[in-house]
Amino acid sequence: MGDVVNLRQVRKQKARAEKERQAGENRALHGRSKAEKSRDQLIADKAETFVAGHRRERPEDQGD
Repeated sequence: MGDVVNLRQVRKQKARAEKERQAGENRALHGRSKAEKSRDQLIADKAETFVAGHRRERPEDQGD
């Protein structure tokens, strides 16, 4: 015969585990230092400047 399981406790344990998993994802996504955020922004800005400099048509030349 199997063990007796309190379904309410199992449901609460499952919910706690899910919240902890979500918290871990959020820490990885949002838990960056200001230096890391500014470094990533600088890299993105440099990439945008590089691409903009190599476009065949400039945005100001598109007027009729």
